[in-house]
Amino acid sequence: MPLWLQYAVIGVVVALALWIFAKKQLPGSLRRARLALAAPLVRDGRPAWMRSLARRIAPPGSGPGVSACGGCDNCGPEPKQR
Repeated sequence: MPLWLQYAVIGVVVALALWIFAKKQLPGSLRRARLALAAPLVRDGRPAWMRSLARRIAPPGSGPGVSACGGCDNCGPEPKQR
């Protein structure tokens, strides 16, 4: 296997490991970074492909009515009372 291909495979593995680490250990920072990357791309006047890319980069919404365990909305089971 060529040396450049080995380096490319190692680079992909390292990037994937960093992404998994960031998702598990730094969710707030990762969310802010994704918002900072997506916000300039979604502005009016941008091409359709750029806006589509921004929607893929942007984190899922966290407005009212959205609770996919992105935070505690007290939607879990009630604690047992004694």
